[in-house]
Amino acid sequence: MILVSGFVHKRFRIVGDIYIDVDEILFAVLIIVGTWLLVKAMRRLITKPNIIANKIDQKRRMTVFLLTKYFVWFISILASLSVLGIDLTTLVLGSTALLVGLGLGLQHIFTDLVSGIFLLSEGSIKIGDVIEVDGSIGKVMDVNLRSCELKTRDDVFIIIPNSKFLADRVVNWTHSVEKVRFTINVGVAYGSDIDTVTECLIASTRSNKDVADSPKPIVQFANFGDSSLEFKLFFWSKEAFFIENVKSDIRREIYKQLKEHGLEIPFPQRDIHIKGMSKEELLNQMDLKNKMKS
Repeated sequence: MILVSGFVHKRFRIVGDIYIDVDEILFAVLIIVGTWLLVKAMRRLITKPNIIANKIDQKRRMTVFLLTKYFVWFISILASLSVLGIDLTTLVLGSTALLVGLGLGLQHIFTDLVSGIFLLSEGSIKIGDVIEVDGSIGKVMDVNLRSCELKTRDDVFIIIPNSKFLADRVVNWTHSVEKVRFTINVGVAYGSDIDTVTECLIASTRSNKDVADSPKPIVQFANFGDSSLEFKLFFWSKEAFFIENVKSDIRREIYKQLKEHGLEIPFPQRDIHIKGMSKEELLNQMDLKNKMKS
């Protein structure tokens, strides 16, 4: 016991006049281990179903946990450095000088980190959201300080730097609502009964489980097209990620409904006017072409 106590209070010289005590190292290690255990407990408390987690929106739970985790680790690291006797003021000044020395090499990383803090604090992008950026649509699988991980409809994972979300235009399909409105355009032949077309389009959504019952689907008579009467079918769905599959199923049902009611989807039509030409003019042109070939 005496030997252990003596070792704990032993001091080692690192370099020059810089010393470090064993008890300080042990205390710093205890802080790190305690922080790790605390973070694990917080993850279970915030992300798993319980009395506290149920008060937080499901998509925001991971965001709340990440913000709390980064804050707790930041405080823990500062406390550990302080216990080891490291002057934090000197450390900050040294880090600043290092960042200035590295210059543009770390500029993008620093921008991504700051952007990540804004994203997490604002909650504008959360795990589970369906977003569109640079023409790619994907589901947010992970959000951290430097980047976000998206899973596309092709099961391809894309890593996007957080700064891109603040600099570019981003569409969040599921930011504040569960149901999103979508549109299907349909054209029918002139002479079709408008009311029957409307009934067919509404009926095409009834058997689809991914179409929301409320708000109810609606049909608009959009325009008189060149070749058809143009309609728009509006419906709401929670399935924003695989919406193209939902639309495909509805289009199949629309085609069946229109066919059953004798309604046609017309081909594009164009009026072509041919200018008349006399026999003599036609022969003259043919002679001219033959001479040019020879």
